[in-house]
Amino acid sequence: MTGNDTVLDEVDARGVASVTLNRPAVGNAYDGALIDGLIDTFDRLTREPGLRCVVLRGAGRHFQAGADLTFLRYLRTAPPEENLDFSRRTLAAIDGLRHFPHPTLALIHGGCFGGGIGIAAACDIAVAAEDAVFAISEVRWGITAAPIIPLLVDRIGSRASGRLALTGERFTAVEALRIGLVHRLCAADGLDTAAAEIVESLLAAAPEAAAMTKQLIAEAVETPDSQAFRERIVSEAAARRYSPEAAEGLASFAERRRPAWYRTP
Repeated sequence: MTGNDTVLDEVDARGVASVTLNRPAVGNAYDGALIDGLIDTFDRLTREPGLRCVVLRGAGRHFQAGADLTFLRYLRTAPPEENLDFSRRTLAAIDGLRHFPHPTLALIHGGCFGGGIGIAAACDIAVAAEDAVFAISEVRWGITAAPIIPLLVDRIGSRASGRLALTGERFTAVEALRIGLVHRLCAADGLDTAAAEIVESLLAAAPEAAAMTKQLIAEAVETPDSQAFRERIVSEAAARRYSPEAAEGLASFAERRRPAWYRTP
């Protein structure tokens, strides 16, 4: 297991990385060290040979309880450039997760507040325990969730983002599912089982095709109507049919066997 002591990670033989937010004494609340840990961990995993997907979770009772209030009080007295730099790094951490080249899965239990919602939304897939609790609570502290607002508008829309970010109210896992913040609910003790099923599906996907699909989804959000993007998706669809992955994928389906890229546990 590697990483600094606020963010831990390990990669198994299948290429599945387990990343753990590791400040359980404070509900994994983020400070400068945890933000740097996220940036460093996902930057390093980008270069990990054979990586297929990432499963992200929180240690202890909560997934992620937002900002460390002690750290926020420190920033209020810090020099302006240090305060600004932390905001830049916070945005970089979210961007690094959102644009990570491999599929990401967040497993949410306990509290998921503020920046924790940004982390969950930045992942491609999110599963929550039925008793998980959520809130975009920054306005109640007199601050804003500025670094994650564009992401939330993209993921759950401006109406849901507006209501929840303006009121700071807590909401349930059922509501998180309804607005599209999470994709699936499970029993409090069922997160590992749910994750195993999703990871199996991700491992069954061709790695290059999955990476390109993720990239195209991101580009479609940013430039959906440009002629250049339309030509790009036409070319990508045609070229992908000539790829070695396509040959193997079609052959394995016809032969009713696992594709070569699937790694057994």
